[in-house]
Amino acid sequence: MKRSLFALGLLALIITSCGPTIYKAQDFDSRTASHKIVAILPADVIIQLRPNEMKKTSAEQLRETEQKTGESIQDKMYSWFLKRSGKFKYTVTFQDISRTNALLSQAGITYGNMNTRTKDELAKLLGVDAVISTRASMQKPMSDGAAVAIGLLVGTWGSTNDVQTSISINEATKGDLVWKYDYNASGSVGSNPDRLVDALMRNCSKKFPYNAR
Repeated sequence: MKRSLFALGLLALIITSCGPTIYKAQDFDSRTASHKIVAILPADVIIQLRPNEMKKTSAEQLRETEQKTGESIQDKMYSWFLKRSGKFKYTVTFQDISRTNALLSQAGITYGNMNTRTKDELAKLLGVDAVISTRASMQKPMSDGAAVAIGLLVGTWGSTNDVQTSISINEATKGDLVWKYDYNASGSVGSNPDRLVDALMRNCSKKFPYNAR
């Protein structure tokens, strides 16, 4: 009996440790009451390969794969919000990502140097009230080195052991973080951007702060 109780307690601990972590500023409602439009930035993606895969993959290939994945996550997230805008009754609209990316490009901001700009600088440049940024760290996402080249063509990375993701919202006035959602996806959910975004957004949708319902 004691062993059963111990096992149940251990299982509960494991489940809790794998669950999402949510941060929301205490004054979120007052600070975002006037928000009308929010921009979604390309996701910051880090792909960590096995040592033997790194030997088969050039640094340029890896950077290109990370950028392609980050832009794809941005696109899938924007589409996710649009498709479900009627259901969740968002209190803000989301800037078309083609406009977001065009404004970034015109200002000389690339995927590689975006992290050198503060969130309030980006928000003001884009003319929005807040920016949504996503970070995805993929652990051992490839079954073999050749998956990098395949991924560049079809957007599939093979088996994924672990993907640590987070969605953050920073307001435009000072760039302060007002909401953050950390989620750990395991198994094959990170095998392509569609599945990753779907899993991430399905889990955070009810907690998303601009959701009126």
